[in-house]
Amino acid sequence: MMHSVSGTPPEAYFATRYAVLRQPLGMPMGSERIEDDAAAVHAWVELDGEVIAVGRAHLIPPFSDGSGADHSGPDAPPIPAFGPLADGTALRPAFQIRQMGTLPAFQRQGHAAEVLARLETSMRDEHGCKTGFLQARIAAVAFYEAQGWTIIDQPYVIGQIGLHRSMMKSY
Repeated sequence: MMHSVSGTPPEAYFATRYAVLRQPLGMPMGSERIEDDAAAVHAWVELDGEVIAVGRAHLIPPFSDGSGADHSGPDAPPIPAFGPLADGTALRPAFQIRQMGTLPAFQRQGHAAEVLARLETSMRDEHGCKTGFLQARIAAVAFYEAQGWTIIDQPYVIGQIGLHRSMMKSY
């Protein structure tokens, strides 16, 4: 069952986000949290009472280039600016997708695509966004390309998380 909420999602959502995105990297509990989680739109798939796929989106402030911290904990690595936001060529309002993940046993079954579609629809239809941005781990780039996202930069590293590519989608 698909769920979405503007504001703080249930703890089971954060537990899955940690289990998929941070725990495998040896990162501490809490590193799955982002300072603006309460202001973001969250979507998740729940199956038999278990949260199996998660993702979030947030509006990028009007004068922001999208740069920031990877998480709200101590020693959070920086995330770089998005070129089209930094140079003023992106149409606004704009949003960013972050913290997408699916439990391994449920991957490649369409759950992430469902979460992503729900987030995109919410940001476009409810918030009037014209452009979306995300920073994809290298292993996820093909997934996002299949969903219509385009690479917009050279590879870069985000802390211990690893190699990423920035991607964009216009609406």
